[in-house]
Amino acid sequence: MNVEPPITAEQSRAALGWLGRINQQAEQAHGAAFKRWLLEDPAHRRAYAQAEALWRLSEAPAARLAAEEQASLRQYLEAMRRPRRPRHWRRFAVAACLVLGVGSVAGWHPQAWLQDLRADYSSAEQVRQVTLADRSQLTLDAGSAVAVDFGHGERRVRLLRGTAFFEVTHTGQPFLVEAGGGEVRVLGTQFAVRKQGAGAQVTVRSGRVAVTAAAGQQARELTANQQLAYAGGVVGAVEAVDSEGRLAWRQGWLNYYQVPLGQVVEDLGRYYPGRILLLDGELAQRKVSGSFPVTEPLAALDSLGKVLGFSRQTLLGRLTVLR
Repeated sequence: MNVEPPITAEQSRAALGWLGRINQQAEQAHGAAFKRWLLEDPAHRRAYAQAEALWRLSEAPAARLAAEEQASLRQYLEAMRRPRRPRHWRRFAVAACLVLGVGSVAGWHPQAWLQDLRADYSSAEQVRQVTLADRSQLTLDAGSAVAVDFGHGERRVRLLRGTAFFEVTHTGQPFLVEAGGGEVRVLGTQFAVRKQGAGAQVTVRSGRVAVTAAAGQQARELTANQQLAYAGGVVGAVEAVDSEGRLAWRQGWLNYYQVPLGQVVEDLGRYYPGRILLLDGELAQRKVSGSFPVTEPLAALDSLGKVLGFSRQTLLGRLTVLR
């Protein structure tokens, strides 16, 4: 059986370049240079077909990125609004390909980059262990960042993004974690805080913490194997959980039971050196269960795709679109 060789990153970039030029000057599709490039290698035709497929998918991701990173993408939005070129969706797709292709190859995430400027500790696509000045241990999940302030008679950590697991050393000074508008006060414990949306989720492995969803509210106390979430000053119910299972990311596993696919994709994205975009809002709400190694996010997506019936397309090894 003949197996076609894989498309290289260089071939994918060349195909994307040709596609951009042809959409600005359609006559180039009939030119000798483009035809020669197609005939040089059978993989060039496949690379160009792949680029065209990504092009068709680009409008929705571009809109999503514009909403998420409005300030960072303002120059691209302004360019897309200029009336000098016809077929608005194609201008949108050009900008999306530039932002998603070039940006994801470089690992460019404007919001994360700005957060890293304020962070004392951050992590990329791997879990990171940190020893704080008071000898407390901090474990950052992939794609996480914290700012630390041990002044004014208290120890304060601000979770800027992602998830952090704390093993706090007793010193007599208060230890507090800020996340999503709320605060977690340590009463002697091992626990994790995950920033999500407009709030956060707190999971206790051992000991106790007091959780306040907003300033002035009454604190809710959690003990071992308990979890709660809050957002917008509203606290959810306390749930009994298997904390070891929920915190298995520290050992390189993500465990789920009946959670939305969108959450799983968001988590896997922290271990992926680019962007994963889920285009179907209905699909994002479908519940899934399973255990996945964090070292193989695309393999996990392929397994989920077989069950839920979605497909993925990856370009340049850094941009993955699910639909």
